Amino acid sequence: MSIHGSDGVESSDEEEVFIDEEDIIREYEIDEEVLPDQDDDDMEAAGNVAEEVEVQEEAISPIYQFTRHTDEVYTAACSPTDPLLVATGGKDERAYLWKIGNPDAVIELQGHRETVTSVAFSHDGQLLASAGFDGFVKVWDVASGTLKFTLEGSGEGFEWVKWHPRGHFVIAGSEDSSVYMWNADRGDFSNSFSGHGGVVTCGGFTPDGRTLCSGSDDGTMRVWNPRSGESIHRVEGHNYHGDSLTCMALTADSTVAVTGALNGTVHVVNLSSGQVRSSLVGHTNSVECAAISYVSGSAYAATGGMDHKLIIWELQRSSARCICEHKKGVTSVAWLGQTHYVASGCIDGKVRIWDGLSGNCERTYAGDGKVLSLAINADGTKMVSVSDDGLVRVFGI
Repeated sequence: MSIHGSDGVESSDEEEVFIDEEDIIREYEIDEEVLPDQDDDDMEAAGNVAEEVEVQEEAISPIYQFTRHTDEVYTAACSPTDPLLVATGGKDERAYLWKIGNPDAVIELQGHRETVTSVAFSHDGQLLASAGFDGFVKVWDVASGTLKFTLEGSGEGFEWVKWHPRGHFVIAGSEDSSVYMWNADRGDFSNSFSGHGGVVTCGGFTPDGRTLCSGSDDGTMRVWNPRSGESIHRVEGHNYHGDSLTCMALTADSTVAVTGALNGTVHVVNLSSGQVRSSLVGHTNSVECAAISYVSGSAYAATGGMDHKLIIWELQRSSARCICEHKKGVTSVAWLGQTHYVASGCIDGKVRIWDGLSGNCERTYAGDGKVLSLAINADGTKMVSVSDDGLVRVFGI
């Protein structure tokens, strides 16, 4: 060790350094009883480290991995009737129907020529729809894995696909600014819903099946009559988003929609009047996902965004119940049935389960790559996570 004096000259270890009384500025009396000893310092330091370790996320490993995809996986759906049956699709132009825990029970659903953007099971689990950027929606018989029909719109790619809550009618949102509907039992075109001025980014039937809702890059939401194709309401204006819609969730009583947008805004829309009921202020960047659940009869919405936040909202009060901070952007969200627990998928590769009432993180699940979609299986015991590393992970809940 060397000591540097004020003049910058290095002194050797052997050289003695003296302090004269003239060098003393002030004297203090020391009570030796209050001085910490070395052992106490060591214990305190060890305690701080232990505390930090305790707050570190202990990531739970998947119970199963599906590895047949060869590129980014964008979409996942769980059968509403079979707790082990899962469908996935991705950038490798492939969709698969497979069973959790059984590597031999895999059916490759061939035919798409571009990215498979969305997969969805019919309400009874008998049919599966897959949509792609190739401009086709394919309907598959789940029991056999055979293709029933190939459905086409204008030829432009499809962003998403959804089913009627009680029938075999399937709808898909297109890059051509329209929504298309078909009868999947016959393979017939039923109707189209035109009027948006941009890509239809989100949408679906209301839970009662009587209304269809869609959101678009043009910053508007539309409410449609599925039978006539008539636009019932067009939601826009200075009190609405003013930017591209990114996500939508509908309440179980079919009266309210919660929509999120690229500019971080979230709005609650009355579907009967087409009026914005309230604005949920809290996000500061793009809102990527939204989902609704009921806890003790009260409706709660969960929204996740690129601002690293998952926010739980009490819809009746239009206020934030809790804010769940993440390390990176939140891409996907799913409530665990009609409970107050909600799962979030994150760009950091992890899936977390939160208590939606307290905001506490209850569990963290391990993963690599950006999580792009989440799905909960039929009996609520397993969660499926897909990501851009090409893997599908199944976690026990």
